[in-house]
Amino acid sequence: MNVIEKGELCYTGKAKAMYATNDPDVLWVEYLDQATALNGKRKVAIAQKGLLNNRISSLLFQDLAAHGIPNHFISQTSDYVQLVRRVTMLPLEVVVRNAASGSFERKFGVAHLTRLTPPVLEFFYKSDQLDDPAINDSQIHALKLASPATLAEVRRQALQVNHRLSEIFAAMGIQLVDFKVEFGLTATGTVLLADEISPDSCRLVDQATHRSLDKDVFRQDLGELTPVYQEVLTRLATVEGSSTHVSG
Repeated sequence: MNVIEKGELCYTGKAKAMYATNDPDVLWVEYLDQATALNGKRKVAIAQKGLLNNRISSLLFQDLAAHGIPNHFISQTSDYVQLVRRVTMLPLEVVVRNAASGSFERKFGVAHLTRLTPPVLEFFYKSDQLDDPAINDSQIHALKLASPATLAEVRRQALQVNHRLSEIFAAMGIQLVDFKVEFGLTATGTVLLADEISPDSCRLVDQATHRSLDKDVFRQDLGELTPVYQEVLTRLATVEGSSTHVSG
């Protein structure tokens, strides 16, 4: 196998920068030490955040693949870098909610952490300029963002991801309240889980205390973010049998 080399910058997002490589089917992803809120309007540098999210996301992607849920992850090559399979991203954020929190709680006046059975699945049109508006199947089809068959497969995989992630976090003593994932299409049109899965994209609370273990700590100014993400990684490493303590 050829050594993968970093190429030109393709895209810089809120928490990651993506680069081309000498392999047209592989992207080089660098996780950034920054946190954003309000769709990027608030941005703060946070030491080691990128390192922690890279490791957490890498472990979760590997676990999902081992449990029959394919995704774009190839390998973690350094503290801040992972290699992923190139896909054409669907302009949709897919949110799965197991309990009421955040916008769902505010919109419907539901008590915090009320269990939602079955889980609620929502789509949002990925656009910072429009503040990621909610979008339904009919609107997705009208705007030609995804075919009915693609959307059905996205929904199936998202619920499959929810089932496995809920198991993982429960073993860590953590409740998976909700999470956001994104999907892409391979060159042959196969739907593939992509982007990242980390405390940036999941809402997590300690099962015993309901203490936030995700980016809500940053959004709501509840304390330092790095120790929280380190705690999530430490618990995950214990479940996955890895050694991943971050020092310095």
